[in-house]
Amino acid sequence: MHHELPLLINIAAALVAAFIGGLLARWIGLPTIVGYLAAGVAIGPFTPGFVGDIETISQLAELGVIFLMFGVGLHFSFRDLWTVRDTAVPGAVAQMLITTGLGFGLAQLWGWSVPAGLVLGLAISIASTVVLLRGLMDQGLLNTPHGQVAVGWLVLEDLATVIILVFMPALFARDTGNAWLTVSSALLSAAVFVGLMLLAGSRFAPWLLTRIARTRSRELFILTVVTIALGTAVGSAELFGVSLALGAFLAGVVLGESAVSHQVGAEILPFRETFAVLFFVSVGMLVNLNYLIANAGHALALTALIVLGKFVFTVLLSAFFPRPAHTALVVAAGLSQIGEFSFIVGQAGVSLGILSQDQYSLILAGALLSIMVNPLMFRAIPPVEAFLQRLPALWRLLDRHGPTPQPPAEKLTDHVVVVGYGRVGEHIVTVLGHLGVPRLVVEMDGGRVAEFEQQGIPTLFGDAANSEVLTHTGLERARALVVTVPDEAAAEIIIASAKDIAPQLPIIARAATQSGMMRLVNAGARDVIHPELEGGLEVLRHTLLALGYPLLEVQQYADAVRHDQYDPAISTHEEHRVLDQLLRSVRGLEIAWVLVDNASPLAGQALIEANIRAKTEASVIAILRDQQVIANPKSATVLQPGDVVGLIGEASHVAEARQLLAPKPESVHLANDENRVARP
Repeated sequence: MHHELPLLINIAAALVAAFIGGLLARWIGLPTIVGYLAAGVAIGPFTPGFVGDIETISQLAELGVIFLMFGVGLHFSFRDLWTVRDTAVPGAVAQMLITTGLGFGLAQLWGWSVPAGLVLGLAISIASTVVLLRGLMDQGLLNTPHGQVAVGWLVLEDLATVIILVFMPALFARDTGNAWLTVSSALLSAAVFVGLMLLAGSRFAPWLLTRIARTRSRELFILTVVTIALGTAVGSAELFGVSLALGAFLAGVVLGESAVSHQVGAEILPFRETFAVLFFVSVGMLVNLNYLIANAGHALALTALIVLGKFVFTVLLSAFFPRPAHTALVVAAGLSQIGEFSFIVGQAGVSLGILSQDQYSLILAGALLSIMVNPLMFRAIPPVEAFLQRLPALWRLLDRHGPTPQPPAEKLTDHVVVVGYGRVGEHIVTVLGHLGVPRLVVEMDGGRVAEFEQQGIPTLFGDAANSEVLTHTGLERARALVVTVPDEAAAEIIIASAKDIAPQLPIIARAATQSGMMRLVNAGARDVIHPELEGGLEVLRHTLLALGYPLLEVQQYADAVRHDQYDPAISTHEEHRVLDQLLRSVRGLEIAWVLVDNASPLAGQALIEANIRAKTEASVIAILRDQQVIANPKSATVLQPGDVVGLIGEASHVAEARQLLAPKPESVHLANDENRVARP
């Protein structure tokens, strides 16, 4: 009966289960992907309770594959790969060949067929992009030399995955007559498609998106991006016979070179994340727990090969590459897991009839267990490194290429951590640089991170609200934390995390709404700034001054608003008092500020001598001198050139006082004559 449930109910059930699973996974310190896979197991046909429609959710999961590969293509960079080519290219090729061979050998021990063994080996040779990037971000390593090598290595594995998906149907399809003819035909079709995309698509798609962006319609821009991603993927499969994954990947590659690639990435992210969740749930639904329990030995052996085998061989390969041993340990820890691309390869094996569902369940079990263990692999790097250093001969072999570069935060002390580098963050970082104050930027835009590194600004790449990168910023040694991200929910998480790490650290944050300011204060921010309200207060201040209200009382009112947590509603006693004072001070009266010029007849006279009150009935209420305010000046106060005198009274009386303080015409003429005589 469950297979007849409507599409909407299946989507809702899958997402609710994924939400619960992901939340539980994060609570116990595991990647959310583990929770999504467990959610799929919970609603799958092999566990009691609600059973989702596998066919329906699997079709939706195809969208997850498309958007995942589109995202990979969007961020694919030959430039990044070229930078670390000396290690990433030979290392990735060698590691994939070794792991494929070991997986094939293990499958032969289990009595699998040769094609099934090859698919198993290929599947476990490919690491998860999602898990690797999250692990590097959590450890603050993503934009370090170690992380760059790992990412370059991963880029090559991604590229290899695309090639594998092209070859698999041609090599393993059962209804093919001549294998070489089939492979040649597949390669020719793929080559034609790639050529069209790189030559024509790389010109048309960016041109189209640029034109759409100029319409200033966000929904039309998003629709165009989704249409290009899905249309290219489906078109590649229907017209050229290549996989959906390859079409989506190339669509991302051609858009990644456009001027609006950052906006494309931001807009496609919700689609990618949502449908990727459904993909992982659909994978979990295929896991047969009864089979895994009955074959627990096989599952543990495969997991050991993925985790320990890949780790050991990756470290040993470092002896042949020009990188420090620490880099090899970071790369090995990051790659000792499998994930979404292994699922895609495994699903291709199932659809081609190479793998059975039970065999595919072993791949899923290896992925699930290796992902759960992966955070521990990163934590094991220091003790493993210490152990290797106690073996001098082996350490010299592995660490032949110089000392390990330190992460940027390890070198800093008494610094300011700036999270987010928009217009506000840019100004703060620039000023701190001019003042010589050490600063560290946490940013999740890869393009900006590269710019900062060129400028010599210490930077960590990562999402401070959704990873452990904040723990690697040295907050315990910092002087302040500045949070400039516009998302208040993210800012609240960042502030709460920072207070846990360094309770006494001053935190200055930016708020976007009135209600958000109080939440950020409650989270632990010492100062919260509302840019729009600050601008409004400044406009208000200038407006009141232009209307003749006293400077001091205008400033007092603005300060009262700030003191009351930026509440612009006139609701507190202090704001009522100051505003009433403002109103009483000008009811029927005129206020003016008059500059005492050098030629003023009252310059040099005491107020008692000037006798302004008796002569004009206007009162002197203040004098502004050298940026200091003299309120209610005494009669003995001498007026000096440059003073700004505050006058209050009826309009006619204030006008008379202005005339009294103004330079006399004859004084102006005399001064001009003296200037003319003095000129050579």
